[in-house]
Amino acid sequence: MFIVNVEGAICRDDQWLIIERSKQEEHAGGLLSLVGGKVELEGNSSNILERTVIREIFEEVDVKVKERLQYIHSTSFVADTGEHVVDVVFLCEYESGIAKVKSTDEVEAVSWMTAQQVFNHPNAPDYLKESIRLAEKKRETIRFQSV
Repeated sequence: MFIVNVEGAICRDDQWLIIERSKQEEHAGGLLSLVGGKVELEGNSSNILERTVIREIFEEVDVKVKERLQYIHSTSFVADTGEHVVDVVFLCEYESGIAKVKSTDEVEAVSWMTAQQVFNHPNAPDYLKESIRLAEKKRETIRFQSV
């Protein structure tokens, strides 16, 4: 069995919303991350991944994103706790809100960073860099299609 986790890649003015995970977190504490969280059990449910990422973003950093999400990629990994996780990343369109630490037990700090700043940051794990790289590519594809 897997834990299912979702993350939102939110870009505004060519900067990505990045959090520093709380040092209290069991997995990847103190590292940079996209905003997201675990999917909760709901029984029979529609759009559970999308609703979860929208909810987690608002709960953790007080930002609202539009409901039209774009799938970026999924991965699996074994967390520091030994749990097997499937992680799904969505490209999210910023709607409103001033990003701030709202959930102090999960988030240490919030910042907007360019892709290059993420790539160069010493606390940015490779999987975050890959998610940002793929999100940048998806954004370019969407821009090209809308021209």
